[in-house]
Amino acid sequence: MSLLWLKVAVLLYGIAALAVLPAALAATPERSRSGWSRIAIPTTIAALLFHFVSLAEMLNAAHHRLPVETHEIQSLFALLLAAAFLLVYWRFRTVSLGIFVLPLVFLLGVLAAFRPGQETLPIHSTGWILLHIALLLAAYAALILSLLASLFYLIQERRLKKKAPTLLWLPPLETTDQIALKSLLYGFPCMTAGLLIGSVIAQQTIGSTFFLDPKVLLSFAMWFAYAIMIFIRRHSGLRGRRAVYLSSFVFLVVLAVWAANQLSSVHRFTTP
Repeated sequence: MSLLWLKVAVLLYGIAALAVLPAALAATPERSRSGWSRIAIPTTIAALLFHFVSLAEMLNAAHHRLPVETHEIQSLFALLLAAAFLLVYWRFRTVSLGIFVLPLVFLLGVLAAFRPGQETLPIHSTGWILLHIALLLAAYAALILSLLASLFYLIQERRLKKKAPTLLWLPPLETTDQIALKSLLYGFPCMTAGLLIGSVIAQQTIGSTFFLDPKVLLSFAMWFAYAIMIFIRRHSGLRGRRAVYLSSFVFLVVLAVWAANQLSSVHRFTTP
């Protein structure tokens, strides 16, 4: 039963990791405390309770009070991270750390819950793999759209500074900037969901060694760079040339992820 409770907790952590994104990226603290945060925080609390029950049963079944096995240590570490996130939220009423903490808790929970030789959920079907690919492609498309919008913003801004006629086929600066930002905001949940689904599939079919694969490591680096870019643009109002540089850097990471197919033992997109 301990694995069942842990799998329920992992599912809830995944939902919380997705719900915390729009809550943390809200324009004002007041908005971050409403809407999506009303889903993220209660879901995390529920996941923490299931997680605690799972760990207690796991240790009791193994007849020791402290974690010894690798999966027990992973489960305890994930539990402590989730508790720390809730403690920070209770003290400071901010969910920003959840962008990074909750996906990490989810991944640690996956490693502990879906171990080789254990019963698994039927998530490795073709439909889930296609959903994983489709979500990541949607995130890549949003990133490209944001990069193009940032370039258009830079072009229009330079023409305005030189007092040259603006290009009529381009939208106003404010509209272009909103396109660039909202493309990122819509693409980031797609990337997060795609990586979370891929992590569960990989853990069930290959095992924890999957997370040492070059493309997997670069994919999580890409997710981290994506998150940093959104945070900077959202909270510092980054525009113009610097926004283009930042988007270009993340796009180069995306290209590196695709190039890593040549080194990856599990991500080879070849025709049969």
